[in-house]
Amino acid sequence: MSKMTEGINRISLTVISISAKIAFYVLAAAFLVTGVRTSYQFGHSIFYAPAMESEPGRVKTITLDGSESVSEVGDVLFDAGLIRDDLAFTIQAYCYEYKVRAGTYELSTALSSKEIIGCLSEGTEEEKEEE
Repeated sequence: MSKMTEGINRISLTVISISAKIAFYVLAAAFLVTGVRTSYQFGHSIFYAPAMESEPGRVKTITLDGSESVSEVGDVLFDAGLIRDDLAFTIQAYCYEYKVRAGTYELSTALSSKEIIGCLSEGTEEEKEEE
């Protein structure tokens, strides 16, 4: 090969190498921004979970037989349209040490998930009257 061809090859490899590094850093930055944004949104949904609707909300009735796990209760509430994120509810419930209690509950869509955990922890009206 001539010196000119070797010089062109060296320049080409340098340009390709720099381009690959730039592409790598751009992708890494995009993944980082996406990960931080997703993490923030998930953390926000755990520590500040707003109600599904503003006042007055709609009343929904759910029935628990007491054998459900906390995550299954989250699924029931999500399916009923009472919470936005069942995984965030499950984590909140563990933080507030919620224990599943059997009963039929009337819950409003105007309640936050923290308020729903409070209502479920208190028990049903029949249980309150028995105590």
